[in-house]
Amino acid sequence: MNVPNKITVSRILLIPLFLIIMLDPFKWGDMTLLGVTLPVAHFVGALLFIIAASTDWVDGYYARKFKLVTNMGKFLDPLADKLLVSAALIVLVEMGSAPSWIVILIISREFAVTGLRLLLVEGGEVVAANMLGKIKTWAQIVAISALLLHNIIFEMVSIPFADIALWVALIFTVWSGWDYFAKNMHVFKNSK
Repeated sequence: MNVPNKITVSRILLIPLFLIIMLDPFKWGDMTLLGVTLPVAHFVGALLFIIAASTDWVDGYYARKFKLVTNMGKFLDPLADKLLVSAALIVLVEMGSAPSWIVILIISREFAVTGLRLLLVEGGEVVAANMLGKIKTWAQIVAISALLLHNIIFEMVSIPFADIALWVALIFTVWSGWDYFAKNMHVFKNSK
């Protein structure tokens, strides 16, 4: 297994640790940061999520720079992203920080696009992530991070940045999903 794939696997392995910390079985107490009180576990979990999410950029950069792109990496990298984002969104629903209907739409889009990609691969086509898909991913990461941190930076000025970021993530999620399907409808016309 090459270095980029090891980095991707580390992202997957951080998910259970993230879940354990966020679900706070240890009751670490609260902390005050920038005038906002939040559970220590949420702060630590948010940092872990941000670290795990940034490995997506690191493994991709490393794989391209050193020509270490593999089929295993092409499979694991999007899987790791979807697992990490889905786990974080579900935790946010449990915490009462994200509406379940938004999370359902986001996760449903991920399943639908994955299914579309499988159909395309079966027909010999590979669809790389486009710019909308990349913006969608970063919008989701920013929204999740802000929600996990209880909107800490913007709470002082009473701007609901985390909520706005979640709506932006939802818009880009739906838009990029629509774009994938609109550009690849031919796969359904060719099916028997």
